Amino acid sequence: MLNGYEKLSSGEKEDFRQLANYLLSHTYLVRHEYQPSQRMTLPNHDYQTVSRHFTLFKEYFELSGWRLEKDDTYGVISISNDYDHNRLHLNRFTTLFLYVCRLIYEERREDADIYKAVMTDTAEVVEKMRAFGLLEKGKTGKATTKKERIEAQRTLAHFNIISKMETSPWDGDGNKIFLLPSILSIIPNQSINAIHAELESMKTGESGLNGDVGLNGEGASGGDDEDG
Repeated sequence: MLNGYEKLSSGEKEDFRQLANYLLSHTYLVRHEYQPSQRMTLPNHDYQTVSRHFTLFKEYFELSGWRLEKDDTYGVISISNDYDHNRLHLNRFTTLFLYVCRLIYEERREDADIYKAVMTDTAEVVEKMRAFGLLEKGKTGKATTKKERIEAQRTLAHFNIISKMETSPWDGDGNKIFLLPSILSIIPNQSINAIHAELESMKTGESGLNGDVGLNGEGASGGDDEDG
């Protein structure tokens, strides 16, 4: 195994090491990424590199109990632990934000762009949370604490589940965002009905919902997002 590694150039070996660590920290890579500064979606060079050396990356991770998978239909590379270790523990608000994003993706999947991404904004996600009765008593969408919104979006962006469509910071009420096809991996189709049932049955105060999800428990603070 890993014979292919010795055939890489020194530059390719450095890229390999960096991308291996990136995958362990961010869990997902998507084939295309939106660049707010250029207002366009471009091929993701990191995805292309991992895809080109996919067998080598897969063998490397298998040695330590990690499973690397690639969905060519939706353009998603993901990594998970065979022993169910390193699962990130999301707080309640971020878990709910993620679930509602997944429902929005499902509602609009047929209208997704050619890159399999769905457009929405923070206000819509929070409003759906309010409609489900999931916000704290007395809070409206706009009254939801800014800190919770920022943390939820930064966390999901760090793991390449959502991406920002603007260069502005995350603290706005109406951030325009892309829901990326990686969201289908973290919450597969068969879980949609269960999510609907769970959200319908939940009311604030009745459940301390939080989530241990298939994200690696590293670097989730969103520190890579320099513009807030």
